[in-house]
Amino acid sequence: MPNTAPTALRCLVVDDDPLAIQVIQNCISHTDFLESAGSCASAIEAAAALRTTPVDLLFLDVDMPQMSGLDLLDTLVEPPMVIMVTSSREYAVAAFEHRVVDYLVKPVAYARFLKAAQKALETAQTPAAATPSGGPITTDHTFVKVDNKLVRVAFDDIRYVEALGDYVHLVTNQQKLIVYSTMRAVEEKFPPQQFVRIHRSTIVNLRHVQAIDDNAVVIDGKHLPIGQTYMREVLQRLNKF
Repeated sequence: MPNTAPTALRCLVVDDDPLAIQVIQNCISHTDFLESAGSCASAIEAAAALRTTPVDLLFLDVDMPQMSGLDLLDTLVEPPMVIMVTSSREYAVAAFEHRVVDYLVKPVAYARFLKAAQKALETAQTPAAATPSGGPITTDHTFVKVDNKLVRVAFDDIRYVEALGDYVHLVTNQQKLIVYSTMRAVEEKFPPQQFVRIHRSTIVNLRHVQAIDDNAVVIDGKHLPIGQTYMREVLQRLNKF
C-alpha cells in the first residue's frame, strides 16, 4: 500500500457462500470510507484477482474448498490488510498470527463490521514509521533503554510485558529485559493491533497467546491472570465471547 492513505479503501470480498458475500457487500455500501472492488467465490479465484486488481482490504473467509483463507495469505508476498469473516471461532489466534486487522464471526452485524472497518482505516492512515520521544520506532521493531543503552527489539519477539515498580519486565523469545518505563508508555509505543493489556500490570502479544485457561492467558506455558476490568476487551480482541 502507498504511504498516503486512500480516500476510500478498496475492498475485495472472498467467500464461497453467496449470501455471506451479499451481507458484506451491503455493509461496504453503507460505509462511506469503503468501496467495493468486487468479490470472489474461492481463494484460488482471489489469488488470480489480486495479481491484477489493486486492493486495500480483504474481507476473507477461512473455510473454503481447495484453499483456505489462511492458505491464501501464506501465498501472498505483500498482502493487503485483511479482516477475517468466518463462522468458526477456532481460527482467531491463527488469524492474528497472520497480522489480520480484525476477526468477524458470522452472522455479522453492521455495528461490529463498522468497528472492524474503522480499525482498517486507522491502520491505513498510520505512517509507516515515526519517531516518538524515547527512541525510534518502526512497524516491526522498537528501541528500549536498558542500562543507559538503546536495545533493538522486534515486536514479534516480545511475548509479554509486566510492571515492576518504576520499571517494566519485557519478556522476549530470547531474553528478559528490565526497562525503565511505565505501562502507559508501553501501551502508547507498541502497535495496538498486536498487543493488549490484560491486567493493570500485564500487556501481552496476541500472536503468542496459546490459550485462555479460566481467567488467565497462556503464553509459553505461563499463566498470566486477566483482570476483571480487562476481561471483556481481551475476549473481544480474541473474538471468544
